[in-house]
Formats: sequence, C-alpha cells, structure tokens
Amino acid sequence: MMAKIDFQEILQNSQELRTDDEHMSSRIFFDLDIDGKKFSDLYVDVKQTIGFDFETSSLEVGPPQGYDGPFSHSHFREEVETYYRESFGTAGRAFSVDENSQYIYMENNKVILEKHVEFEVHPEIDPAGW
Repeated sequence: MMAKIDFQEILQNSQELRTDDEHMSSRIFFDLDIDGKKFSDLYVDVKQTIGFDFETSSLEVGPPQGYDGPFSHSHFREEVETYYRESFGTAGRAFSVDENSQYIYMENNKVILEKHVEFEVHPEIDPAGW
C-alpha cells in the first residue's frame, strides 16, 4: 500500500527558539491518499518538549486526525518533522533563523507551504498504525 500526503499549511500556535524555555506547538493540515482512497482536511498536532533543542530533538507527532486506517506512524512522523523543519528554523523556507539569533518568539502564524510526499504502508507489520 502507498500513502500519498499533500501537506498544505501550518498553524503555528506557539514557538520559542534560542531561549531557556524553547518549545513549539503547532498543527499541520494535509490530505491523504491510501491506495487511491482519498481523505481530505486532515490534521496532526506537533509539539517540541520544553527546553529541548528544536534543531536536534525529536518532535512529538500525534496521529492524523480524521483517519484511523492502516498507516505507518514512523514514516509519517519523519515526514512531518522534515516538513516542519523545512518551514521554520535554520533551514526554514517560511521563517529562517540565523544560528546566532537569540530569543525568538512566534505565535498564531498561518503558513501555507505545499509539499507532496509518499511512503509505503505495511498493514501486516504495523496494523494499528500506532
């Protein structure tokens, strides 16, 4: 089975970079196609643990809201992390941060950045998805 994801936008609830309380909480909106069956207007919540480094720490990626079928959460998490980090941070397309920047606070930003990704889903290996 193939999963095709069309990321559409990010609602950045709150993010602090280069502070003692560095954190991030956002929602990512996307459409999903699993072997030709389409699911629209889905979202996933993404968080960074307070105090951990945004550029190097794993992000907490919840399950996709609006879809509960076969899935590969590990592949999904990797794609969501990549999409978010390509949008914000030192490699950010929406908001790029210089490595010398300090005390950056952002909240309530809506960023529209489209990206298409695909990965295989193996229900026999990961039947519940998470």
